Amino acid sequence: MTRMRNTVYGDSPEPGETDPLVSEEVVGNVSKLCVLPPGYRGPPRKGHLIFDANFESGNLGRVDYITELEYDVFIRPDTCNPRFRVWFYFTVENVKSDQRVIFNIVNFSKTKSLYREGMSPVVRSTSRPKWQRVPGKNVFYYKCPDHRKNYVMSFAFQFDREDDVYEFAYCFPYTNARLSSWIAKQEERDNDFFYADVLCDTVQQRNLDIITITSPENIHPTKQKRVIFITARVHPGESPSSYVCEGLMEYLLENTPEAKALRDHIVFKFVPMLNPDGVALGNYRCSLMGFDLNRHWTDPSRWAHPTLEATKALLLEYNDNPSVDLDFYIDIHAHSTLMNGFMYGNVYDDNDRFERQAVFPKLLCNNAEDFSLAFTSFNKDAVKAGTGRRFLGSCLSPRSNCYTLEVSFYSFTNQNSQVIPYTVDGYIGLGRNVAKTFLNYYQLSPASSPPAAQPAPPVNKTKLRAHIRDEVLMVHRQRNNTTKTTLQTDTSRSPTDAIYKPAYEAQLSNSTTSLQSYIKQLRSKMARELTQKQVPSKEMMCTPNSTVRSQLTSTLLNTTSPLPVSPPQSLTSPRAPALRGLDDPLTDQNRRNQQLGSIPPAPLSEYRKRGNGKLASYFLNPLQHDNSL
Repeated sequence: MTRMRNTVYGDSPEPGETDPLVSEEVVGNVSKLCVLPPGYRGPPRKGHLIFDANFESGNLGRVDYITELEYDVFIRPDTCNPRFRVWFYFTVENVKSDQRVIFNIVNFSKTKSLYREGMSPVVRSTSRPKWQRVPGKNVFYYKCPDHRKNYVMSFAFQFDREDDVYEFAYCFPYTNARLSSWIAKQEERDNDFFYADVLCDTVQQRNLDIITITSPENIHPTKQKRVIFITARVHPGESPSSYVCEGLMEYLLENTPEAKALRDHIVFKFVPMLNPDGVALGNYRCSLMGFDLNRHWTDPSRWAHPTLEATKALLLEYNDNPSVDLDFYIDIHAHSTLMNGFMYGNVYDDNDRFERQAVFPKLLCNNAEDFSLAFTSFNKDAVKAGTGRRFLGSCLSPRSNCYTLEVSFYSFTNQNSQVIPYTVDGYIGLGRNVAKTFLNYYQLSPASSPPAAQPAPPVNKTKLRAHIRDEVLMVHRQRNNTTKTTLQTDTSRSPTDAIYKPAYEAQLSNSTTSLQSYIKQLRSKMARELTQKQVPSKEMMCTPNSTVRSQLTSTLLNTTSPLPVSPPQSLTSPRAPALRGLDDPLTDQNRRNQQLGSIPPAPLSEYRKRGNGKLASYFLNPLQHDNSL
């Protein structure tokens, strides 16, 4: 039997017509897609869900209508790289109050996942903007052979407010817009120890922000200084790393003796979002052109990996500068299969260096309950040779410690062996604990920064910014010289340089041809290949085992919204409005649920003859004439 699928507002395609979903939706994000029952004609009604992912960091490639209670959801692969399908972030609107649904996310590319350990998606709505995790009892993760043997994550959810727009995501999103807003907020405070600049532009002409946090006295170019360099979000779907980075920066910006001691002794450099294009596009692991940037540190291209190339140039300049001691390089990530926070370090032949790099993880374990020393490891796997930790550990001075800081997408285990799911505040707290660990490492205390005998002279921020800007301009000059030399001497340095060399030469000759046109051509070609190779068959159906099906049936009947029953600003009212549903014995919804609980599952043949059928088939028949559920 032909698969039930979603239709947009309007008439359904006639037999023999090309399904637009097969040719387009899996490549790009859906935009205000109203999912209608097959054969339905006319304007959408309440309960005909409208899906949207056409916004920053959004990812939703396709939606298939199964029943009024169930939808198959397809993740859009990373741009120009169909291998990665993990991150999702979409909105749902036009819901009915107390409407219950099952969403099946059917095309995950990873078999191992924390969904097996109890992880669940996050949700919020317009009237309740704080992210919440969907209750773990409503989430099921299982292998589905009829979806190319992909793993499927199904979760049940109840919409409780008709006027709200609901947002669902793989984990707590952190966008470019949030970072820009945070930077603007700090600049409004006009502190003399915070400086933001643009290190370079991305392929799509977004800014690569670089942030400096230190006392003004440390900025002079001739002053001997210690530098700690921290990066995050080289993998755009690893949003927890941005919260960790933000927590670290916020601790350093506080007006406390501890923060001042750190600023007085250390220059902190942050590149908080190494892959802005990937973040904006809603990718999980790759950049705009499908590159995993954390495998290209060895030989980055200015055209394909400009953010990596500029960051590497600045780090190597610090390493060669005799007035700079580059003590730390830390790259922050999020881990999709392990719990807790932990670190990866390098293996060195020099025993003193190897033992010295083990100190910081041990100190961090003492400060952070969620950091696991047992999960921390030191290695030199060949597959990780192109990562920032491995490459910089091999080329920086022996005095530099290079780490990857990982934090779980889901949870940590406390001292009582309890599994504690991470929240936004939990991720920020880990970042703050990292900053505190630097106090222990350098043995700093508020007494380390004695108050000046006389008031400090006014700080000339313009001059200080000029000093910081000089570092950026120096990197740009170095990159320009390197690029010109490379293009003159080696035209086949890498496939990406060979592709974009004509664009560079056109710009030199003031031609109207731009780099963006070449990018567009490449993306179009790869998108066509993706459409031909990766689109699932229209006949593929989710066929979980009977145990999962019966559990989801029970879950859907008993699920309630995990969101607060009233907006945060209304929690102080004498009596919050009650949430309609199972907890209200007077509602029609509760009566139907009680009646349904006493009705045995109907045979599939009575509702839809579709082989093993879908999850909702077991309980749809008793209510097939009731459109209010």
